[in-house]
Parts: sequence; structure tokens; C-alpha cells
Amino acid sequence: MSDINVNEVDLNGVKYVRKDSVKGFEQPDGDYVVVRTLSAGVHAGYLKSRDGKEVVLTDTRRLWYWEGAATLSQIAGTGITKPEECNFPAPIAEITLTEAIEIIPCSKTAKKIIEGVKEWKS
Repeated sequence: MSDINVNEVDLNGVKYVRKDSVKGFEQPDGDYVVVRTLSAGVHAGYLKSRDGKEVVLTDTRRLWYWEGAATLSQIAGTGITKPEECNFPAPIAEITLTEAIEIIPCSKTAKKIIEGVKEWKS
């Protein structure tokens, strides 16, 4: 009988591991939020800091295009009902947004859906 590692899975030759199984992995500080900016679009991530209109997010994604939610409040509250039709690029470690005009806390459900949207590439 072979050894089974329950902390990793192989999909099409690529090995994936559970975040909580990686030594030194820490959940980012701050609340998970959706931020609408004046001219840089919409972003979702962990709120690291806020100073007036300047917001710093970590582990963040730009929400380029979505289907299945009428408003940002709905995205943050109940999530997106059509995640397969959304265009969200890969997450980045950190971004500074200088013209934040709306910061909406996300529910756990919405966070899970946003983080689960397949990476969009052009």
C-alpha cells in the first residue's frame, strides 16, 4: 500500500497543497473587503491600512468583470452567482489604491466565491 499525503493533490501533473499545511503561512491581517476606486476599478482583498482615500490591500484581486451580481454590495454580501463568467486576474501580494470611494466588508461566503473565481488571462 502506498503512502497517501492528505495535504496535497495532483491535478493534471500540477501539485497543489493546502494553505494551512505550508509552514510559516499566515492569514493576512485585516478584514476582507471590496473597494471601489475613483479611477482604478474594483478590488477585493485584506484591508491592511487606510489613510483618508488611500487604502492598502493585501492578497488582492482586481474585479474586472462579473456576472451574477447587480451591485458591489451584493458581491460583498452574498457573492456572485455566476463565477464561471467572471474575469478576475490572478491575486497579487499588495496594492495601494489612492482614490478609494467605497469600502465594503465581505461575508465569508462572498470571500470564498471571489477567491475561488478562476484566474482570468488575456
